[in-house]
Amino acid sequence: MLIHKMYTIAWKGIRTRILWVCTLLLLQSCALETNTKVLYFAHSLPVTHPVHRAIMDMKESLAKKSGGQLQIKVFPDGQLGTEREVLELLQIGSISMTKVSAASLSNFAPDYQVTSIPYLFRDREHLFKVLEGEIGKELLMSSTEYLLRGLCFYDAGARSFYAKNHQIKSPEDLEGMKIRTMNDQMSVDMVNTLGGSATPMAYGELYTALQQNVVDGAENNIPSFVTSNHYEVCKYYSFDEHTMVPDVVVIGTRFWETLSDIEKEWLQEAADESVAKQKQYWKETVAENMKVLEKANVQFLYPDKSEFSKNAAPIMEKMMKDEKMKAVIEKIRSE
Repeated sequence: MLIHKMYTIAWKGIRTRILWVCTLLLLQSCALETNTKVLYFAHSLPVTHPVHRAIMDMKESLAKKSGGQLQIKVFPDGQLGTEREVLELLQIGSISMTKVSAASLSNFAPDYQVTSIPYLFRDREHLFKVLEGEIGKELLMSSTEYLLRGLCFYDAGARSFYAKNHQIKSPEDLEGMKIRTMNDQMSVDMVNTLGGSATPMAYGELYTALQQNVVDGAENNIPSFVTSNHYEVCKYYSFDEHTMVPDVVVIGTRFWETLSDIEKEWLQEAADESVAKQKQYWKETVAENMKVLEKANVQFLYPDKSEFSKNAAPIMEKMMKDEKMKAVIEKIRSE
Protein backbone atom coordinates (compact mmCIF):
# COMPACT_ATOMS: atom_id res chain seq x y z
CA MET A 1 0.00 0.00 0.00
CA LEU A 2 2.82 2.38 0.96
CA ILE A 3 4.74 1.57 -2.23
CA HIS A 4 1.62 2.23 -4.29
CA LYS A 5 1.11 5.58 -2.55
CA MET A 6 4.73 6.61 -3.14
CA TYR A 7 4.47 5.58 -6.80
CA THR A 8 1.28 7.65 -7.15
CA ILE A 9 2.94 10.75 -5.63
CA ALA A 10 6.03 10.34 -7.83
CA TRP A 11 3.91 9.91 -10.97
CA LYS A 12 1.90 13.05 -10.15
CA GLY A 13 5.16 15.02 -9.93
CA ILE A 14 6.39 13.64 -13.26
CA ARG A 15 3.02 14.24 -14.90
CA THR A 16 2.97 17.84 -13.68
CA ARG A 17 6.40 18.52 -15.20
CA ILE A 18 5.35 16.90 -18.49
CA LEU A 19 2.32 19.21 -18.63
CA TRP A 20 4.53 22.22 -17.87
CA VAL A 21 6.95 21.33 -20.66
CA CYS A 22 4.13 20.77 -23.17
CA THR A 23 2.68 24.15 -22.22
CA LEU A 24 6.06 25.83 -22.67
CA LEU A 25 6.52 24.31 -26.11
CA LEU A 26 3.08 25.60 -27.12
CA LEU A 27 3.88 29.09 -25.81
CA GLN A 28 7.21 29.06 -27.65
CA SER A 29 5.47 28.35 -30.95
CA CYS A 30 3.02 31.19 -30.31
CA ALA A 31 5.86 33.59 -29.49
CA LEU A 32 7.59 32.81 -32.78
CA GLU A 33 4.52 34.10 -34.63
CA THR A 34 4.88 37.51 -32.94
CA ASN A 35 8.66 37.83 -33.44
CA THR A 36 9.09 37.78 -29.66
CA LYS A 37 11.48 35.23 -28.23
CA VAL A 38 10.67 34.01 -24.75
CA LEU A 39 13.44 32.50 -22.64
CA TYR A 40 11.98 30.12 -20.06
CA PHE A 41 14.22 30.32 -17.01
CA ALA A 42 13.74 27.62 -14.34
CA HIS A 43 15.53 27.34 -11.01
CA SER A 44 15.02 25.69 -7.61
CA LEU A 45 15.28 28.69 -5.26
CA PRO A 46 12.49 30.67 -3.54
CA VAL A 47 11.55 34.15 -4.77
CA THR A 48 13.07 35.71 -1.64
CA HIS A 49 16.55 34.41 -2.50
CA PRO A 50 19.22 36.90 -3.69
CA VAL A 51 19.81 34.80 -6.81
CA HIS A 52 16.16 35.09 -7.83
CA ARG A 53 16.29 38.85 -7.31
CA ALA A 54 19.31 39.06 -9.65
CA ILE A 55 17.53 36.93 -12.25
CA MET A 56 14.59 39.37 -12.16
CA ASP A 57 17.05 42.23 -12.74
CA MET A 58 18.44 40.31 -15.71
CA LYS A 59 14.90 39.87 -17.03
CA GLU A 60 14.20 43.61 -16.80
CA SER A 61 17.53 44.58 -18.35
CA LEU A 62 17.14 42.20 -21.28
CA ALA A 63 13.65 43.47 -22.05
CA LYS A 64 14.96 47.05 -22.18
CA LYS A 65 18.02 46.24 -24.27
CA SER A 66 15.99 44.29 -26.81
CA GLY A 67 13.03 46.62 -26.93
CA GLY A 68 10.84 43.74 -25.81
CA GLN A 69 12.08 41.32 -28.49
CA LEU A 70 13.61 39.05 -25.85
CA GLN A 71 11.55 38.22 -22.77
CA ILE A 72 12.51 36.05 -19.80
CA LYS A 73 9.79 34.12 -17.98
CA VAL A 74 10.96 32.76 -14.63
CA PHE A 75 9.84 29.53 -12.96
CA PRO A 76 11.27 29.47 -9.40
CA ASP A 77 10.87 27.02 -6.50
CA GLY A 78 11.72 23.92 -8.52
CA GLN A 79 8.45 24.11 -10.46
CA LEU A 80 10.01 22.37 -13.46
CA GLY A 81 12.14 19.89 -11.54
CA THR A 82 15.47 19.44 -9.79
CA GLU A 83 18.71 21.00 -11.03
CA ARG A 84 19.60 17.83 -12.90
CA GLU A 85 16.15 17.52 -14.48
CA VAL A 86 16.18 21.16 -15.61
CA LEU A 87 19.65 20.80 -17.15
CA GLU A 88 18.34 17.84 -19.14
CA LEU A 89 15.41 19.99 -20.32
CA LEU A 90 17.94 22.59 -21.51
CA GLN A 91 19.84 19.94 -23.44
CA ILE A 92 16.77 18.89 -25.42
CA GLY A 93 15.64 22.48 -25.93
CA SER A 94 12.40 22.33 -23.94
CA ILE A 95 13.40 25.35 -21.85
CA SER A 96 16.09 27.96 -22.33
CA MET A 97 17.91 28.85 -19.11
CA THR A 98 18.60 27.89 -15.53
CA LYS A 99 20.75 28.65 -12.51
CA VAL A 100 22.52 25.67 -10.98
CA SER A 101 25.34 24.98 -8.57
CA ALA A 102 28.67 24.39 -10.31
CA ALA A 103 28.71 21.09 -8.38
CA SER A 104 25.54 19.95 -10.15
CA LEU A 105 26.90 21.12 -13.49
CA SER A 106 30.07 19.07 -12.96
CA ASN A 107 27.95 15.92 -13.41
CA PHE A 108 27.47 17.08 -17.01
CA ALA A 109 30.71 18.97 -17.66
CA PRO A 110 33.64 17.50 -15.64
CA ASP A 111 35.83 20.61 -15.80
CA TYR A 112 33.56 22.26 -13.22
CA GLN A 113 34.81 19.79 -10.60
CA VAL A 114 37.67 22.15 -9.86
CA THR A 115 35.26 24.62 -8.21
CA SER A 116 34.34 22.00 -5.58
CA ILE A 117 37.86 21.20 -4.36
CA PRO A 118 37.99 21.96 -0.62
CA TYR A 119 40.07 24.99 0.38
CA LEU A 120 41.30 25.68 -3.16
CA PHE A 121 40.09 29.28 -3.01
CA ARG A 122 41.70 31.40 -0.29
CA ASP A 123 38.82 33.83 0.06
CA ARG A 124 35.95 35.46 -1.84
CA GLU A 125 38.28 37.95 -3.56
CA HIS A 126 40.47 35.12 -4.86
CA LEU A 127 37.40 33.19 -6.01
CA PHE A 128 36.05 35.96 -8.20
CA LYS A 129 39.45 36.95 -9.52
CA VAL A 130 39.58 33.41 -10.92
CA LEU A 131 35.95 33.17 -12.06
CA GLU A 132 35.93 36.54 -13.80
CA GLY A 133 39.26 35.94 -15.49
CA GLU A 134 40.55 33.62 -18.19
CA ILE A 135 39.94 30.43 -16.16
CA GLY A 136 36.33 31.38 -15.52
CA LYS A 137 35.67 32.08 -19.20
CA GLU A 138 37.15 28.71 -20.15
CA LEU A 139 34.95 26.97 -17.58
CA LEU A 140 31.79 28.64 -18.90
CA MET A 141 32.59 27.40 -22.39
CA SER A 142 33.66 23.91 -21.27
CA SER A 143 30.06 22.69 -21.14
CA THR A 144 29.13 23.62 -24.71
CA GLU A 145 30.00 20.14 -25.98
CA TYR A 146 27.32 18.91 -23.60
CA LEU A 147 24.76 21.37 -25.08
CA LEU A 148 25.03 23.73 -22.10
CA ARG A 149 26.63 27.19 -22.28
CA GLY A 150 27.59 29.14 -19.16
CA LEU A 151 26.81 32.85 -19.19
CA CYS A 152 28.11 34.02 -15.81
CA PHE A 153 28.90 33.05 -12.23
CA TYR A 154 26.90 34.09 -9.17
CA ASP A 155 28.11 34.30 -5.59
CA ALA A 156 26.97 31.31 -3.51
CA GLY A 157 29.11 32.10 -0.49
CA ALA A 158 31.08 29.52 1.44
CA ARG A 159 29.61 26.15 2.41
CA SER A 160 29.97 25.06 6.03
CA PHE A 161 28.69 22.25 8.24
CA TYR A 162 25.62 22.48 10.46
CA ALA A 163 24.13 19.88 12.78
CA LYS A 164 21.28 19.08 15.15
CA ASN A 165 23.06 17.88 18.26
CA HIS A 166 26.77 18.14 17.54
CA GLN A 167 29.25 20.99 17.77
CA ILE A 168 31.63 20.57 14.84
CA LYS A 169 34.86 22.18 15.99
CA SER A 170 37.32 19.81 14.29
CA PRO A 171 37.30 17.02 11.68
CA GLU A 172 37.21 14.49 14.53
CA ASP A 173 33.75 15.78 15.49
CA LEU A 174 32.42 14.55 12.13
CA GLU A 175 33.27 10.92 12.87
CA GLY A 176 30.15 8.78 12.89
CA MET A 177 27.93 11.63 11.72
CA LYS A 178 25.61 11.17 8.75
CA ILE A 179 25.97 14.33 6.69
CA ARG A 180 23.69 15.13 3.78
CA THR A 181 25.59 16.07 0.61
CA MET A 182 24.69 17.04 -2.93
CA ASN A 183 24.54 14.21 -5.42
CA ASP A 184 28.07 15.07 -6.50
CA GLN A 185 31.11 12.80 -6.14
CA MET A 186 33.37 15.61 -4.93
CA SER A 187 30.95 16.47 -2.11
CA VAL A 188 30.68 12.82 -1.11
CA ASP A 189 34.46 12.36 -1.14
CA MET A 190 34.97 15.51 0.92
CA VAL A 191 32.67 14.44 3.77
CA ASN A 192 34.00 10.89 3.79
CA THR A 193 37.61 12.08 3.74
CA LEU A 194 36.97 14.41 6.67
CA GLY A 195 35.59 11.49 8.67
CA GLY A 196 31.84 11.82 8.28
CA SER A 197 29.41 9.51 6.53
CA ALA A 198 28.23 11.18 3.31
CA THR A 199 24.52 10.75 2.61
CA PRO A 200 23.50 12.15 -0.80
CA MET A 201 19.84 13.15 -1.08
CA ALA A 202 17.61 15.69 -2.78
CA TYR A 203 17.61 19.09 -1.09
CA GLY A 204 13.82 19.08 -0.80
CA GLU A 205 13.94 15.93 1.33
CA LEU A 206 16.48 17.28 3.82
CA TYR A 207 14.23 19.09 6.31
CA THR A 208 12.23 15.94 7.01
CA ALA A 209 15.40 13.83 7.06
CA LEU A 210 16.84 16.09 9.75
CA GLN A 211 13.64 15.97 11.79
CA GLN A 212 13.48 12.20 11.65
CA ASN A 213 17.23 11.70 12.37
CA VAL A 214 17.85 10.12 8.97
CA VAL A 215 20.88 12.43 8.86
CA ASP A 216 22.66 14.28 11.67
CA GLY A 217 23.53 17.37 9.71
CA ALA A 218 24.34 18.90 6.35
CA GLU A 219 26.50 21.58 4.72
CA ASN A 220 25.51 24.73 2.91
CA ASN A 221 25.77 28.51 2.90
CA ILE A 222 23.95 30.84 5.32
CA PRO A 223 21.14 32.03 2.96
CA SER A 224 20.24 28.43 2.06
CA PHE A 225 20.38 27.44 5.74
CA VAL A 226 17.80 30.14 6.48
CA THR A 227 15.47 29.95 3.45
CA SER A 228 15.22 26.17 3.89
CA ASN A 229 14.28 26.66 7.57
CA HIS A 230 16.90 24.09 8.52
CA TYR A 231 17.89 26.38 11.39
CA GLU A 232 14.62 25.37 13.08
CA VAL A 233 16.05 21.87 13.49
CA CYS A 234 19.82 22.45 13.52
CA LYS A 235 21.17 24.72 16.23
CA TYR A 236 24.91 24.47 15.51
CA TYR A 237 26.52 26.17 12.51
CA SER A 238 30.28 25.78 12.12
CA PHE A 239 32.10 28.25 9.86
CA ASP A 240 34.71 25.81 8.55
CA GLU A 241 33.99 27.17 5.02
CA HIS A 242 35.31 24.09 3.25
CA THR A 243 34.22 25.08 -0.25
CA MET A 244 33.16 28.16 -2.23
CA VAL A 245 31.15 26.53 -5.00
CA PRO A 246 29.65 29.25 -7.22
CA ASP A 247 26.31 29.21 -8.96
CA VAL A 248 26.24 29.29 -12.76
CA VAL A 249 23.68 30.86 -15.09
CA VAL A 250 23.34 28.45 -18.01
CA ILE A 251 21.59 28.55 -21.37
CA GLY A 252 20.97 25.53 -23.57
CA THR A 253 23.01 25.69 -26.76
CA ARG A 254 19.97 24.63 -28.79
CA PHE A 255 18.26 27.88 -27.80
CA TRP A 256 21.46 29.97 -27.92
CA GLU A 257 21.95 29.04 -31.55
CA THR A 258 18.50 30.41 -32.44
CA LEU A 259 19.59 33.89 -31.35
CA SER A 260 21.09 36.46 -33.69
CA ASP A 261 24.47 38.01 -32.90
CA ILE A 262 22.87 41.15 -31.47
CA GLU A 263 20.43 39.09 -29.38
CA LYS A 264 23.35 37.08 -27.95
CA GLU A 265 25.09 40.35 -27.12
CA TRP A 266 22.01 41.71 -25.33
CA LEU A 267 21.63 38.53 -23.29
CA GLN A 268 25.30 38.32 -22.31
CA GLU A 269 25.32 41.98 -21.29
CA ALA A 270 22.18 41.54 -19.17
CA ALA A 271 23.70 38.48 -17.50
CA ASP A 272 27.01 40.26 -16.80
CA GLU A 273 25.23 43.30 -15.35
CA SER A 274 23.21 41.11 -13.01
CA VAL A 275 26.40 39.71 -11.43
CA ALA A 276 27.31 42.90 -9.55
CA LYS A 277 23.75 43.23 -8.25
CA GLN A 278 23.64 39.61 -7.17
CA LYS A 279 26.84 39.99 -5.17
CA GLN A 280 25.36 42.98 -3.34
CA TYR A 281 22.06 41.17 -2.73
CA TRP A 282 24.04 38.22 -1.37
CA LYS A 283 26.00 40.40 1.05
CA GLU A 284 22.83 42.09 2.31
CA THR A 285 21.00 38.79 2.67
CA VAL A 286 23.80 37.19 4.70
CA ALA A 287 23.75 40.14 7.12
CA GLU A 288 19.97 39.87 7.51
CA ASN A 289 20.10 36.09 7.88
CA MET A 290 22.70 36.24 10.63
CA LYS A 291 20.28 38.35 12.68
CA VAL A 292 17.54 35.77 12.10
CA LEU A 293 19.81 32.96 13.28
CA GLU A 294 20.89 34.89 16.36
CA LYS A 295 17.24 35.38 17.36
CA ALA A 296 16.66 31.65 16.78
CA ASN A 297 19.48 30.85 19.23
CA VAL A 298 21.67 29.15 16.65
CA GLN A 299 25.17 28.70 18.06
CA PHE A 300 27.96 29.84 15.72
CA LEU A 301 31.27 27.99 15.85
CA TYR A 302 34.54 29.22 14.32
CA PRO A 303 36.92 26.25 14.13
CA ASP A 304 40.54 26.22 13.03
CA LYS A 305 40.21 25.83 9.25
CA SER A 306 43.77 24.58 8.91
CA GLU A 307 42.79 21.28 10.51
CA PHE A 308 39.99 20.75 8.00
CA SER A 309 42.22 21.85 5.12
CA LYS A 310 44.94 19.40 6.14
CA ASN A 311 42.51 16.49 6.40
CA ALA A 312 40.89 17.35 3.05
CA ALA A 313 44.24 17.56 1.22
CA PRO A 314 44.00 14.02 -0.28
CA ILE A 315 41.10 15.20 -2.45
CA MET A 316 43.23 17.84 -4.15
CA GLU A 317 46.12 15.40 -4.45
CA LYS A 318 43.83 12.93 -6.19
CA MET A 319 42.56 15.58 -8.61
CA MET A 320 46.11 16.64 -9.49
CA LYS A 321 46.89 13.18 -10.82
CA ASP A 322 45.03 14.34 -13.92
CA GLU A 323 47.49 16.53 -15.83
CA LYS A 324 44.81 18.83 -17.22
CA MET A 325 43.26 19.38 -13.79
CA LYS A 326 46.70 19.84 -12.24
CA ALA A 327 47.46 22.68 -14.66
CA VAL A 328 44.18 24.43 -13.78
CA ILE A 329 44.70 24.01 -10.04
CA GLU A 330 48.23 25.41 -10.21
CA LYS A 331 47.01 28.35 -12.26
CA ILE A 332 44.28 29.06 -9.71
CA ARG A 333 46.75 28.87 -6.83
CA SER A 334 49.06 31.35 -8.55
CA GLU A 335 46.34 34.00 -8.93
